[in-house]
Amino acid sequence: MRVASDISPSTQLEQWISLGTTIVAPVTLIGAVLFYFGYVSSASEYAYFGVDVDTIGLSTQDYIMRSPQTLLVPLIVLTLAGAGFLTLNAAFRGRVAAAAAPAGDAQPSTNPAPHAEHIRRMVQRSRILGLALITAGVVLLFTFTYVRDWQFYGLVTPLLIALGAALIAYTSHLLDLLQRLRGQLPATAKGTGPLRTAHADNSVLARRTASILIYFVIAASIFWATATVAQWSGRGLAQYQAAHFNDLPSVTLDTRERLFLTEPGIGEAMLPPSAGQTFHYRYWGLRLLIEGQGRMFLVPDRWSASDSTLIVPLNDSVRVQFQFVDQQP
Repeated sequence: MRVASDISPSTQLEQWISLGTTIVAPVTLIGAVLFYFGYVSSASEYAYFGVDVDTIGLSTQDYIMRSPQTLLVPLIVLTLAGAGFLTLNAAFRGRVAAAAAPAGDAQPSTNPAPHAEHIRRMVQRSRILGLALITAGVVLLFTFTYVRDWQFYGLVTPLLIALGAALIAYTSHLLDLLQRLRGQLPATAKGTGPLRTAHADNSVLARRTASILIYFVIAASIFWATATVAQWSGRGLAQYQAAHFNDLPSVTLDTRERLFLTEPGIGEAMLPPSAGQTFHYRYWGLRLLIEGQGRMFLVPDRWSASDSTLIVPLNDSVRVQFQFVDQQP
C-alpha cells in the first residue's frame, strides 16, 4: 500500500494541476474570455461617441456575439504562428538529434561534435536574446508612468515579454534535449539513495514550477496584447461608423417639449396645433447608434467633434419614425 509520504513532489504538482483543470470547465472559461474581449471592444467603440457602455445595458450574450470580429485577427495570427513554430520545431529537433547522435551512429565522413557545438552556441545566443527581450518588456512595464502616452505601449510591451519568455522556455528545453541526447544527464536517479532521490524530485519540481510560471507569463502577455487589439478594433469600428452614418437607421423624432438640439444637420420644426395633439416638436437628421434597455442612443446625421449622443426613452413621451432606405427595390 502506498502512503501519502511516498508521493513525490512532482506527482503532487501534477495532481493539483489536474484538479484545477477539472474545476475550471473549458466551456465556462471560453465564455468568460469571449465576454471580456467583447466588452473591451464595445467599451472602446461607444466611448468614441461619449457613451459609457454600461449605460447601454448590453447582455452577456450581446458581448459574446460581438467578440468574434474582435478576435478574428489575433486568432489568425496565433494560428499561423503556431503552425510555423511546429514546422520549425520539427526541423530543428531533427538537426539537434542528428548533431547529438553518438559517434558510432554518425557516418564515417562526418564528425557530429563540431556541429553539435555550433547548435549549442546558437541556442545559447537565442536564450540571451530572449533574456534581452523580456528585460526590455519589464523595463517598459515599470516605466509606465513615463511612456503611458505612447500609442503602441499596450501592444509592444506584452509582445516583448511574451517573445522573451517563449524564447527562454524553448531554448532551455533544447539545451536539456542536447544534454540528454549526448548522455550528459542521467535518465533516472534509481539506486542512489533516498537523499539523492529527494534532491532529484525537488529539482524536477522546481523545473516544472518554473516552466508553469513561464507559460503563465506567456499566456498573460498574449491576453494583454489581445485586449489591446480589441480596444483598437472597437475604436476602428466607431471611426468607421462615424464616417458612414448613412448606414445607420434614420430616425424622425416627435417630442412634447423642445430639445434645443443645435448640432449641425439636425432639423427642428414646430408641429401645427390640433385637438388632442400631445407632440409639439419634430426633429430629423438623427441616426440610431444602438438600442438597449428600452432606450435609443441617437447621433447626428453628420459627425463633428462638438456633437453629442442623445438618449431617448422608448415610451409614450416620444414618437419615433424610422425612414426607409433611399434605394429602389
